[in-house]
Amino acid sequence: MARRREWTRETLAAGVRAGDRRALARAITLVESSDPLAYDLVRDLYPETGRAYVIGVTGPPGVGKSSLIAALLRHVRELDRTAGVVSVDPSSPFSQGALLGDRIRLADHFLDPGVFIRSMGTRGHLGGLAEATLQALLLLDASGKDLLFLETVGTGQSEVEVIGVADTVLLVLMPGSGDSIQALKAGIMEIPDVIAINKLDHPAAKTMLNEVRSVLSLDRDRAWKVPIVLTEAHRGENVPKLWEKLEEHRAYLERDGLLEERRRRNLAGEVFAVASSRAKAHLEQTVAGDPELQRLLDEVQRRELDPLSAVREIIERVFRIDGGSGTS
Repeated sequence: MARRREWTRETLAAGVRAGDRRALARAITLVESSDPLAYDLVRDLYPETGRAYVIGVTGPPGVGKSSLIAALLRHVRELDRTAGVVSVDPSSPFSQGALLGDRIRLADHFLDPGVFIRSMGTRGHLGGLAEATLQALLLLDASGKDLLFLETVGTGQSEVEVIGVADTVLLVLMPGSGDSIQALKAGIMEIPDVIAINKLDHPAAKTMLNEVRSVLSLDRDRAWKVPIVLTEAHRGENVPKLWEKLEEHRAYLERDGLLEERRRRNLAGEVFAVASSRAKAHLEQTVAGDPELQRLLDEVQRRELDPLSAVREIIERVFRIDGGSGTS
């Protein structure tokens, strides 16, 4: 396979198709840095995607998401299934780099040729998911991985946004955690397809199980009844049972023709999410470099111009469209 400095569009595409780890790593790096070559590469490989099953893993910080993914990886590798993991970490506000704690917890799988693990920084993306996440998953899909795990940073909106790229959403909670109780109160219970309560030997585990079950019972119209599994990730307890529930959800989607419907909706949503992110970046850059637009912001700050009038004028100038829509 080509050395890094010799990668071309053709050799990278061939390397990704062959599941070459260096090609995958290089391709995802290009995607993260918005390199023009990445767009050509994803376009070339996109027709070969749609085969991998994507499991989104979300939940409050510190509940053991990475440890549970590591346990699930051990289980699915015993079943001879290959897997990719994209772990979206909070970005450093200074370097924009990712904090790699999640990769450390997944270290047991680094040398496994059937597993590819990548951490990605959120890079300031509003929802907590890196803009490049979708492209990274597509590349792993094209490389022939059977399963893809997407772990998101547990910061509010990201729990909602994970729906936009996952076939099945696994919510991980932990008893005795104030964040987990907040998750229940914040409406996050509408998101998951399967719930794992980690640390099954915690004294409050059964209490939390009953609390979660009580919240879920309020949604009587939902056709899929969300299963709850008590797990202990470090010891691997009940991990086979958790995997069984994840497989049952996949079978449910496929049986009722809902998988393709969900994927169509997800991809359309992701297109709009990326477009919105790009439009926001373009808007910020244009305003920062235009003294006239800066003057509008100064007038708002001096209370000489109201915010909606400033929005209207900025949108008209930047995008050449009527900025009055939706402002009344």
